[in-house]
Amino acid sequence: MAIQLDEKNLKSGLLGLVVALVEIIQELLERQAIRRIEGGSLSDPEIERLGESLSELSEALEKIKKDNEIEDAVLSVREGLDNVADELLDKFINPERWSEESERGH
Repeated sequence: MAIQLDEKNLKSGLLGLVVALVEIIQELLERQAIRRIEGGSLSDPEIERLGESLSELSEALEKIKKDNEIEDAVLSVREGLDNVADELLDKFINPERWSEESERGH
């Protein structure tokens, strides 16, 4: 039995995944930049360059999403990853739920 793939959907899904991951990395970089700024470990020129670079990255990602019509795909990936992260955090915060689920699964 041959698997039929819709090449356009595959491209959109894969590109959506990549863009979503880059957006997440960008958010982490922004948080780290804020910590470093508040900690006083960056000079004014470094802060300026960092701000410009993050802004350019954001603009580039928005252009990629618009040009490839993948806004919905990126949003879907982000929501899915958020749900997985929420479940994992819940299990770490509430380990008794993990135990209950493990016992029910066996």
